[in-house]
Amino acid sequence: MASPLESFSKWLQLKIYRLEVTLSVYMYTPVEKFILDSVLFLLCSLTFIASVLYLPEHVQFIINRAWFYMHGDSCDSSSAAAELVKDGVGQVLSSVAATTAAATAEAVKEL
Repeated sequence: MASPLESFSKWLQLKIYRLEVTLSVYMYTPVEKFILDSVLFLLCSLTFIASVLYLPEHVQFIINRAWFYMHGDSCDSSSAAAELVKDGVGQVLSSVAATTAAATAEAVKEL
């Protein structure tokens, strides 16, 4: 019985052979083979890196979206606090604007 390393080696050789026959790589010069292998390696490595970096965030976004569609908008403390801050800042700004407008109107009357 063959060892797992020998089995993997034979499997890999078969895949390389299929690739060379399918894409007619066996007719390429060594430089052309190197360029093709480099491009394939680059595409595969970029796909792997992108999957590792961005897939977890994307899956989390999809899970959050599914949770929203199933359970509705949840009132968590961070969003409630953000709304309170927005309301408080809005009230302060409106009172400052009203005071400034009244002071300006009185200054114009005196002139």
